[in-house]
Amino acid sequence: MAMNAHHDLFDEARARDIIAGLAGLEGAALPMLHALQEAFGYVDRRAIPLIADVLNISKAEAHGVVSFYHDFRDAPPGRHVLKLCRAEACQARGVEALAQRLEAKHGCVAGETGLTGALTVENVYCLGNCALAPAALFDGEPVGRLDAARVDAIVATCGSAPK
Repeated sequence: MAMNAHHDLFDEARARDIIAGLAGLEGAALPMLHALQEAFGYVDRRAIPLIADVLNISKAEAHGVVSFYHDFRDAPPGRHVLKLCRAEACQARGVEALAQRLEAKHGCVAGETGLTGALTVENVYCLGNCALAPAALFDGEPVGRLDAARVDAIVATCGSAPK
């Protein structure tokens, strides 16, 4: 996906309204970031100075909050999102091989959206579904006992038509 396409979703006036509406909250940075991601699907880099200005913090501090939390995206997600648990229980049950399969067989690299815009794979570190490891969330729905066939089926449901 071309970088310019990411910015088509961002509306600075709307972002300013969202940020201003939450400015009075204690610890407002996280609610602002969550609201921006909810509104646009990601936190556009152009929102960072807006947050910094309203909260009277440096741009570096505002960027630090975004980059510290793995839930915040800096680009729009694909039509489907697979959050793959990479914590210890899932590692012990073979998630690394599944991550390698996603990349080698399907071209799905963690932290990226494929060229078709169909699937974004994101690493997460514990979904609380350890008893069903390896675990994931696919479009927000829990998936347990992942294996190669289930991973292939998830990718197949995403299709490959461009976004």
